[in-house]
Parts: sequence; C-alpha cells; structure tokens
Amino acid sequence: MAPAGSGDVLSGLAGSLVAAGLSAWDAGSVGAYLHGLAGRFAADGAPVGAHDVADAIRRAWRDVYLD
Repeated sequence: MAPAGSGDVLSGLAGSLVAAGLSAWDAGSVGAYLHGLAGRFAADGAPVGAHDVADAIRRAWRDVYLD
C-alpha cells in the first residue's frame, strides 16, 4: 500500500502495540499484518487513502481477535 500517510498509519499502529507491551519484533509483525488486512477491507476493489486504512483497523483487529 502506497497512499500518502499509509506509513504513518502503520508506524502509529506498531507504536501502539509496543506501548501495549509487545516486543518491537512482534509489534512490527502484527502491525504489518493488521495494516495489510485493514487495507484489503478498506479497498473493497477501489483505491484507498490512509484515512480509509486507519478507519478499517478496528475491523481488522476484530477479524483476527475473534477468529
């Protein structure tokens, strides 16, 4: 994903995971996975912006956590 601001969303997500107690390695791995999943949810076949990805993170988290 390459829309402007997408890296900011990813780094904020990974930083939040580190702050929640994950190691840097785990936070980077989990953050990258959730970021990609959120991007797929947000896209729904169309181009997306970083704000769309950020809005879809909650759905991605629930999808992973509840499965």
